[in-house]
Amino acid sequence: MKGKLFGLGVGPGDPELLTLKALRLIQESDVIAVPGNEVKESVAYKIVKGVYEKLDEKQLIPISMPMTKDPAVLEANHKKAADDVEACLKEGKQVAFLTLGDPTVYSTYLYVHKRILERGYDVEIVSGITSFCAVAARLNMGLVEMAEPLHVIPATYNADTMDGILQMPGTKVLMKTGRKMKAVRESIIKSGQEAVMIEDCGMPTEKIYETAEEIPEQAGYYSLIIVKEKK
Repeated sequence: MKGKLFGLGVGPGDPELLTLKALRLIQESDVIAVPGNEVKESVAYKIVKGVYEKLDEKQLIPISMPMTKDPAVLEANHKKAADDVEACLKEGKQVAFLTLGDPTVYSTYLYVHKRILERGYDVEIVSGITSFCAVAARLNMGLVEMAEPLHVIPATYNADTMDGILQMPGTKVLMKTGRKMKAVRESIIKSGQEAVMIEDCGMPTEKIYETAEEIPEQAGYYSLIIVKEKK
């Protein structure tokens, strides 16, 4: 009998934001797939470990997900990840694949999800708390009200058109800013809008920047900016 794969959102960083459903499925699963080359260095692993001490008693498998835009490298890694997961499913094991935030939002898990589905296995996505919702809550602010639109932008792919993006009405959530932080910061300041940024939300290394001017030109991977029109 074939096993089943669960893609579990473990939230943005605070272990207490792990859902009860995700925790139950982790406890019930035979194998825990963890993104990263070293399981115990993974942020997703640390989140779960924070509320489930027996995690190390599970079969833990690392899933390499390199930070690159090279299509050939990505394809090779996604195929290997799917192969590693499938090997466990063939043995009839239930696999829980940990992913930060929610699996449906810019998640590398989805590349594995699609391949496992195509190979005929039973697969299920379990929602987690998104980083931008957690950031808004941490700052005691709403994201949108009434008829305001919400735009979620992968900034590193759109830095060259950021001036135009920032002219869109409503709230702009800028994710994956990475090495484009300097250019994005300059665009925000030029737009005259209000902006806040949190780096490592819910983690021990969390930092809050309350204005666009405070945002550094370089910041960690887990940085998220919320831009709002001045009222």
